[in-house]
Amino acid sequence: MQALTKITSTATPLAIENIDTDQIIPARFLKSINREGFGDNLFRDWRYNNDGSEKKDFSLNNTRYTGEILIAGNNFGCGSSREHAAWALSDYGFKVIVSSYFADIFKTNALNNGVLPIMVSKEYLSYLFNEVESNPDIKIEVDVEQQSITINSQKEHFDLDPYKKICLLNGYDDIDFLIAKKDAIKSFELTKSY
Repeated sequence: MQALTKITSTATPLAIENIDTDQIIPARFLKSINREGFGDNLFRDWRYNNDGSEKKDFSLNNTRYTGEILIAGNNFGCGSSREHAAWALSDYGFKVIVSSYFADIFKTNALNNGVLPIMVSKEYLSYLFNEVESNPDIKIEVDVEQQSITINSQKEHFDLDPYKKICLLNGYDDIDFLIAKKDAIKSFELTKSY
């Protein structure tokens, strides 16, 4: 995984609540276990008409909105536990998802795949939507070390599991983390008598 320390980016607003994993990546696209190519079908049924043409009113199709941050409505990632939802968001290019609530399994899957889910207050989420929709070029800063998100000098702190924070800052998955601790593990094993 790529280390995630600080991101300053524009954002795409998706002011829809209760977005479930089947809306993020529909089940008919889950035939691969390779993590690549899922971004093409991210929000497939919302992004495209039946004939494959883009739905112009959908925010991901709006050329005004770009960047590595997705701002979503409350209760993002509910529904089934498919890890493919995190794969699709990452493959599309999102590194940060901001919402006022995330389903627990989605949150874990996102963190395991290097995507940072940031849970903010409903008031701050509303402020983000207003600012980004009125000025799509506005930048949002996410500081993983400080666990803060800032727009227009308006800052809010977010919670982050300490272990997952270490993994994000270093670009580790679970195995990378263990490999990084190899010398300490060997040293500990030498002190044990079996």
